[in-house]
Amino acid sequence: MTILLEVSYFLAMISFIVGLKFLSSPQRAKLGNIIAGAGMTLAIVATVIHAFYGGPVTINLILIIVAILLGTVLGKRMSDKAEMTKMPQLVSYFNAMGGGCALLLGIIEGQQLVHGGDANRTAAVILMTAMMIGATSFSGSIVAYLKLSGKLKDIRKGWVSISSRILLLAMIAIPFLVSFEVVHLGLIQEIAILAVLASIYGLVFVFPIGGADMPVVISLLNSLTGVATALAGIMFHNLLMISGGIFVGSAGVLLTLLMCKAMNRSLWNVLAGNFKGASLGTQTSNVEIEIKRTSVGELATNLAFSSKVAIIPGYGLAVAQAQHLCTQLEQVLESKGIEVDYIIHPVAGRMPGHMNVLLAEADVHYDKLKEMEEVNDQMSSYDLSIVIGANDVVNPAAETDASSPIYGMPIIKAYDSKQVVVIKRGMSKGYAGVENNLFGEDNCTLLFADAKDALSGIIGELKTVSF
Repeated sequence: MTILLEVSYFLAMISFIVGLKFLSSPQRAKLGNIIAGAGMTLAIVATVIHAFYGGPVTINLILIIVAILLGTVLGKRMSDKAEMTKMPQLVSYFNAMGGGCALLLGIIEGQQLVHGGDANRTAAVILMTAMMIGATSFSGSIVAYLKLSGKLKDIRKGWVSISSRILLLAMIAIPFLVSFEVVHLGLIQEIAILAVLASIYGLVFVFPIGGADMPVVISLLNSLTGVATALAGIMFHNLLMISGGIFVGSAGVLLTLLMCKAMNRSLWNVLAGNFKGASLGTQTSNVEIEIKRTSVGELATNLAFSSKVAIIPGYGLAVAQAQHLCTQLEQVLESKGIEVDYIIHPVAGRMPGHMNVLLAEADVHYDKLKEMEEVNDQMSSYDLSIVIGANDVVNPAAETDASSPIYGMPIIKAYDSKQVVVIKRGMSKGYAGVENNLFGEDNCTLLFADAKDALSGIIGELKTVSF
């Protein structure tokens, strides 16, 4: 049975690799998820069968099976009910559960080390490291969840920065002090102290991070959970946990660094909650922006006389659940010989790939999705750009205003289009909390309406236009 278990784990590892490879393509991402999920299911079933044949059925095994079944049912129910606008919160919630598991495993296994008389300090340090990373990811993901839900604002007081540094130094120092017998603590007391410190550190770690940086934070916290899983795998001598944790951890770190590069920000500035030039939410420009309004009929007419149109989606599109209407608008325009592209900013939305998933749900073909870097130098070729729910990612202040909080962040150069129309419900600021200078550009007009209502009206008007 042991050989069959190891073979199952090997096949599961292969499925993780294939699934991760497929996830790099939106066209094959769903299949990649299915393959990786099938591998994990195989590993779980093989483990349970091995436990049944390995000895008498214990209450612990029964509890584990019940927990797996309950988790499967609850997870499926939550994912089915989650709206696209709530998907980032759901990801943060699941990530918090992963971190919480690593935290509880560290506490329980620490007690086993003590009761088993195992004095292996190396094993204890690995265990505590996994526990601290898990605790940080757990509490940090909860804060991220609250921020994404709008229930918690950024906290950028001086004590937050000082506390985070003190806590980090304490977590690093305590294991060394105990190892060299400078401080005399039992293993259980040491684990308890580090668990509390790491949990508090996770809170103050995410408190100051700005809203525009939340996609980066979600990716980083996810990678931390992967690292904690890999370290737990080392403790349990479980190759599947080690490989799975490494895959998640390394992919998360790479994605985090790529998003930082896309925002022209260093990872340190993101984690420190620092924007270039100013504090989050501070608007330094005193220039009054003159707003020019447009109507559904006027926008439909301008679209009808265009030859190339760009759609720039943002979180507001998800809130309005108007992605399917975007597809309908695309089809109507293309039926009239008008070329349509969707331009995606790397950090549009509230989590990595949020807009890609949103549009894929509406059956937008992958070839229609253009990355910001692909088209920024060609934006002048678009007769009209429609900005739906995006704000910070098209704000020219990132390029022109050195005192702006988002200065230096690469943006989609919508202002280079011949015309720009921004569909908004009101004059609220973007997630970064700054005014959008695009609204004052000569070629920019605003259509104040719910995205779903506006797109429905535009589609209706275009269907009546003849060429």
